[in-house]
Amino acid sequence: MASDEEVLRQSLVQLRVYEGSARALQARLDIVNAAISEFSLATSTLEGVKTQSPDSDTLIPVGGGSFVRGKLADVSKIVMGVGAGVAIEKPIQDSISEIKSRVTELGRARTGLQEQLTQTLVRIEEERGKLGEMVRRQGGDTLAVV
Repeated sequence: MASDEEVLRQSLVQLRVYEGSARALQARLDIVNAAISEFSLATSTLEGVKTQSPDSDTLIPVGGGSFVRGKLADVSKIVMGVGAGVAIEKPIQDSISEIKSRVTELGRARTGLQEQLTQTLVRIEEERGKLGEMVRRQGGDTLAVV
């Protein structure tokens, strides 16, 4: 039979595992949220571009809040990344539809990650409660797990 100290130590290790899982899930959630924001911005931009006529003046984002002035040559097609460093030319409406589909998939992924994170946070609180109870049984005052 395991000693109280050993059970306490095992519970603390389990708590640390849950906390690591929560951090990893939060990091993945942050990545998914960033991708959703990026794709939503792309959709808005493409919706605006498709209404422009060729030779319209535009500002082309180059990152860091900086833009280059340019003229639109052809608004009927865009070059779209499809993964692994590969890009293809597609009609603008097909691209918009595909991006919206990606946002939907990412939304489902986000929901799943949020559910996993919530379950993990519940387990963390349960484990902390269990640890606190063990410490009180052993005559301790409080337990501060940081």
